[in-house]
Amino acid sequence: MAKYYAVRKGKKTGIFTNWDETKAQVSGYPGAQYKSFKAKADAEAYLKDEEEKPSSDFKKGKTPLVHWTNEVVVYTDGGSRNTGNVQGGHVKASDKAAWAYRIEVDDTVIPGSGGEFGATNNRMEIMALREALRKLVSLNLTDREILIVMDSTYVLNAINKGWMKGWKRNGWKRSSGKLLNKELWQELDRLLPQFSKLRYEWTKGHATNDGNIFVDELLNQTMDEMPDKGAKQPHVSHKPTKAHLTKPEVSAPALKKEPVIKKAEPTVADKAATERSVNDIAESLKKLGF
Repeated sequence: MAKYYAVRKGKKTGIFTNWDETKAQVSGYPGAQYKSFKAKADAEAYLKDEEEKPSSDFKKGKTPLVHWTNEVVVYTDGGSRNTGNVQGGHVKASDKAAWAYRIEVDDTVIPGSGGEFGATNNRMEIMALREALRKLVSLNLTDREILIVMDSTYVLNAINKGWMKGWKRNGWKRSSGKLLNKELWQELDRLLPQFSKLRYEWTKGHATNDGNIFVDELLNQTMDEMPDKGAKQPHVSHKPTKAHLTKPEVSAPALKKEPVIKKAEPTVADKAATERSVNDIAESLKKLGF
């Protein structure tokens, strides 16, 4: 089904039908405003700043991006392209992983995403929530009603079922041993109490929730843009080159210059004496028969 991206504030406003073109208009634009819709009429109404009514395309069980309260809605998601998701598999150091969030507040959409190598899905899910909470704190939204929507039962159960509190009581350890991603759970434990009106909602991943689909596409785009780990990078080399192995040339010390002594120019008297000596020699040779 086609999607329509309406950009109300951006480098170029209007309705677009693919995310890459939409991102080019809103990325880096201060206060960008945009939303995605399944019906073009809803996108047009959004541009006209009219009341947004859910389209008939939204069937029962589907969650539209339009919200009727002053609630801040946050979507988070994490993913990893690794072999650890199969039985007996392990995450490789070169596997790409990423997280993403989408914050909808007062007709403004604020997305965020990042990636790293060698991380699991669970780590990225925690990272997504942590980064979203950090952003909410920086936006001074801690006193607002906030709905967090995610598809990770692992993270939701850790918060809602008290797993995290139990780990904390146990010195941030699980009853079975080491707690993975301990530092992330500890930071969530510091962030969550700053919010007075948080509630959570689970959604099926990669299904019908537009917000969840948005963050899933965003984190996959982040992984697409990550260079392959181990790929040869320009201007970076840790192996010695021939230049590094060559002994440095040592310049010979400069020779000390001796002072140049100029011969004195002959005087008139000297020239006359020389001429007399020559004449005397010639006269003597003449007497000898030469």
